[in-house]
Amino acid sequence: MSGKHAFVGFGFGPIQAGLFAAEARAGGNFGAITVAEIDAALADAVRANADAYVVNVAHADRIEAVEVRGVRLVNPRVGREREALVEALARATEAATCLPSVAFFESGGISSVADLLAEGLRGRGEDRPMLVYAAENNNHAAEILEAAVRRRLPAPPRGAAFVNTVIGKMSRVVADRAEMEALALKPVAPGLERAFLVEAFNRILVSRHNLAGFTPGIGAFEEKPDLLPFEEAKLYGHNAVHALLAFLGARRGLTHMRQLREHPDLLDVGRRAFIDESGGALVGKYAGLGDPLFTAPGYRAYAEDLLARMTNPHLADTVARAARDPLRKLGRDDRIFGTMRLALARGIRPANMARGAAAALELVLAEAEAHGIPAALRAPPAGRFTADYARGLLTWLWGAPPASEDKPILDLLCAAQGPERAIRRPRSRAGAGA
Repeated sequence: MSGKHAFVGFGFGPIQAGLFAAEARAGGNFGAITVAEIDAALADAVRANADAYVVNVAHADRIEAVEVRGVRLVNPRVGREREALVEALARATEAATCLPSVAFFESGGISSVADLLAEGLRGRGEDRPMLVYAAENNNHAAEILEAAVRRRLPAPPRGAAFVNTVIGKMSRVVADRAEMEALALKPVAPGLERAFLVEAFNRILVSRHNLAGFTPGIGAFEEKPDLLPFEEAKLYGHNAVHALLAFLGARRGLTHMRQLREHPDLLDVGRRAFIDESGGALVGKYAGLGDPLFTAPGYRAYAEDLLARMTNPHLADTVARAARDPLRKLGRDDRIFGTMRLALARGIRPANMARGAAAALELVLAEAEAHGIPAALRAPPAGRFTADYARGLLTWLWGAPPASEDKPILDLLCAAQGPERAIRRPRSRAGAGA
């Protein structure tokens, strides 16, 4: 191995394996790549395969199995392996956390990410920089991680920069043998009934770091001086419409996102929500940046590209996966209602996003007991949403009553609720997406 850089990752899932570690190896700038992983079976399988693993990459027309070599997996809960990880961190120039959520930064005691990073940063100076990418789905993941690390050090770490990321790369872990065989997926490593499937898309945005004279070893990422507008485009565009289509698909009985290509009326709802509602609001809000994304043509291209990628048959994404955790996704400031409020604030009526919200609430109510919904709210009067019922349900969901400015949301929910014939059919192709 050659290269002046050294990389350490935390969490070995498809994004770490198919993005960070893979890019670190492909660039040829890293002499050592180490990843912390507490799943002993996974770590052992990669080690037994001579530190090599396979990522299945979904292109628009095929799936490609890509082998990545020279990535050492260690388990920080095993004494000698923890020591090896701390040694790797002492030499690391770049690190990346790819964990289920920011809540995992401080879990695990002395084996926590925050504790390990603090050990790796202790005693460093400006002459030994480390760039830390936080890849969790949280707009402030880097700040949360940096604060947790600082609490464990006697003084603020010097020579370290924590940066946020916008990762629009969709991925899956496939652990069903039948599905692996049907898609001809190769396992992560021999003997492991698990495959990583990631899309080929690789345009990753990161915050601009402040390390003077430091050039990252991973050169594929695009720095932005202010990442927030792009984080909002992902949450209120990509994430919002992905969830909306999954909720509408689930209500129609679809099992895979690719089946949406056979239901142009549902795709049309997603397209209008994406371009007219999310796009109209975000382009209006951020046009002054001068970035091509926040122009009408730029955002339309962004939306059309994502609609094609969300329904890529080779990614084989399931409706159940895309629609999972609906209570979180229906949070007041999350992707669905957050997008609606953003649009309303710009004078845009988010009727199509409301259709996704209504479908999601119907799916939640179908499993009301499992979701812990109070008995009095488990069924709307006469089977239809009313403003009073919607207010009560959202009060329970959000933990506080809707504000006065949320009244249009209640009205839109009542107008948008099923049956499916309430979903507007597409106009002629000349008018689609207008």
